[in-house]
Amino acid sequence: MLWRRRIEPFTRPLVYAFFRVARGLTLGVRAVVTDEGGKVLLIQHTYIKGWYLPGGGVERGETAETAVVRELAEEAGVRALSRPRLVSAHSNEVLHPGDHVLVYRIETWEPCASNAAGEICAVGWFDPHDLPEETTRATRRRIAEVLHGEEPDAMW
Repeated sequence: MLWRRRIEPFTRPLVYAFFRVARGLTLGVRAVVTDEGGKVLLIQHTYIKGWYLPGGGVERGETAETAVVRELAEEAGVRALSRPRLVSAHSNEVLHPGDHVLVYRIETWEPCASNAAGEICAVGWFDPHDLPEETTRATRRRIAEVLHGEEPDAMW
């Protein structure tokens, strides 16, 4: 499955071009989830390097809250038991023109079956003060904003 990471730099412009034509403005969601010990949930995709907060795109006819709950279950095997709490909104203009990302906090949850079929290669729980080296800069910033009270940055 890691072959996807090798082709991703070549396919990304095509995928983004399709989204711009098909959607114009895109909206994504990410979830900050911690376990009873305060460790934060991160995922690795098969098609791009790095550790990320679980999440993804909001589909037509779907609310952002529904999308974050769906993505969390699909990607990480975590079912939200409480309503997601919106923490911040960010522009992802630099990486993907017209894209915005909403960050939600999930307070209570339970494990469930994941059905990420080929999209996720690793799921892990990490001390927020000792994240894996491959954790993306934006992921580190969102964790600091949500868990350590740093001022949210409007840019992703």
